[in-house]
Amino acid sequence: TMPKEPAVLRQNILDTTAAILACGIDPKKCFLFRQSLVPKHAELAWILGCLTNVPRLLRLPQWKMKRASQNNEGTVGLLTYPVLQAADILLYKSTHVPVGEDQVLHLELAQDIAQHFNKKYGEFFPVPKAILSEL
Repeated sequence: TMPKEPAVLRQNILDTTAAILACGIDPKKCFLFRQSLVPKHAELAWILGCLTNVPRLLRLPQWKMKRASQNNEGTVGLLTYPVLQAADILLYKSTHVPVGEDQVLHLELAQDIAQHFNKKYGEFFPVPKAILSEL
């Protein structure tokens, strides 16, 4: 949600990919792809954004904290990022999502969006459940 120099962004993508592979993710057993090359993420985020009300997004703690750190000038991208996260989850009809405690509210938003969509258009998206890691 923060502007980056294109060269830095490209390097970050490579670094993240290297870190994922170094953690033991086997590309023969899973798909690795760059989300920005899959237009369906942004397309579904737009559709879901049209079903999500702004007051709900304004209540998310991450929005409040990041907005405060940006001198109360949060961007639309920052505000709507949880809708993109919901699209990332729902696009693949995920049933279970591993999340940390800090992302539970965003997953709850994805659940609410899925339920709202299903009520309006018929059962289409599974309502994803959280998988919380135990430390």
